[in-house]
Amino acid sequence: MSDEQLIYKINSSDPSAFKMLMEKYQLQVFRTVMGFVHSKEDAEDITQDIFVKVYQSLASFKGESEFSTWLYRITVNMSINFVNRNRKNRLLQSLEDIFTKPGNEKTPLEQLEESERDRRIQKAIDSLTERQRMAFILSKYEELSQKTIASVMNTSEGAVEQLLQRAKNNLQRKLS
Repeated sequence: MSDEQLIYKINSSDPSAFKMLMEKYQLQVFRTVMGFVHSKEDAEDITQDIFVKVYQSLASFKGESEFSTWLYRITVNMSINFVNRNRKNRLLQSLEDIFTKPGNEKTPLEQLEESERDRRIQKAIDSLTERQRMAFILSKYEELSQKTIASVMNTSEGAVEQLLQRAKNNLQRKLS
């Protein structure tokens, strides 16, 4: 069933249609959120909040863009809002995780080194400008085309290409 048909059914009060829509996009939304928040629990909560917002806002979806583009805009905006509200607690949480979660047979030193590497990568991604980070996550985590990213970001494909190149250069510089 197409997105348009599902949306029509949802707006006609068919609860099974929203479940189908959620199942269709849940993994993509979750992966995109993970690219911003780097925490499975937070990503699950935000994903749920995104679908609540989608359900509440679906009547206002005008169909001027693809539904998936509209959904990605909501996903990116809610993810960025969460990151901006919760910057302080993330480092403390990642350090706490090293010592409280089992490490799959890894020594505490190996866990610490792995966590430090992951934290450096996350910090480098988080330090990109908002638009570079958005383009990078949609490209690398979601594997969206530049054309789709341009649509989500309301910009040109050339601008997306430049954002991705700058993001790549910045990440290489920060991680070398």
